[in-house]
Amino acid sequence: MTGRRALDALDVALLAALHDHPRAGDLELSRIAGVARATVTSRLERLTAAGVVTGYGPDVDVAAAGFGVQAFVTLEIAQGAIEAVTRDLEAIPGVLEAHATTGVGDVLCRVAAASHEALQQTLVDLNRSSAVVRSTSVVALSEIVPWRTLPLLESAAVPGAGRSAMSRREGPR
Repeated sequence: MTGRRALDALDVALLAALHDHPRAGDLELSRIAGVARATVTSRLERLTAAGVVTGYGPDVDVAAAGFGVQAFVTLEIAQGAIEAVTRDLEAIPGVLEAHATTGVGDVLCRVAAASHEALQQTLVDLNRSSAVVRSTSVVALSEIVPWRTLPLLESAAVPGAGRSAMSRREGPR
C-alpha cells in the first residue's frame, strides 16, 4: 500500500462486522469481533482517520428510491478541460459518480433517472457541457455484482490479529 499501513485481519473483521451490522455500536462490534471495546474504538478511529472508513450514512438504493433507469456514459473531453467538466457534472443531479479514465474516453459517469425520458434529458445535459466533445452511453439492464469491498480487503489482509473473529463470521458479504 502506498503511504498507508496495510489492513490486518482484525481491521478487516471489524469492517466486515460493520458491513453486516451497520447500526451496531462499539460494544456490540467488540462482542462480534471478540476484542475489547477500546480496541474497536481505537481501530475504527484509525481507519476513519486514514480514510478507509468514509462514512456511516445509509446506503441508498437509487432504483428503490424511484430512479430505476441507470446508464454508464463515457465522455471524451477537450484537452485540459477536466476542471470545467467536473463543475458541469456536479451541476447535474442525475450524475451519481464520475471518474477520470484512460483509454478512448476521458471520463466515465454513472447516471440514474426515473424514466427513459429523464435519462435522455440527463444525456442532453451532459452534452451541453462545452468541455464535452463526444459521449457514448450504455444503459444498465441489471446489477449482477453490487458494489463490494470485503472480498478484496480479506484477500489482502495482513495475517495476524482477528483471524478467529473472521472465522466466526456467518453468511455472504
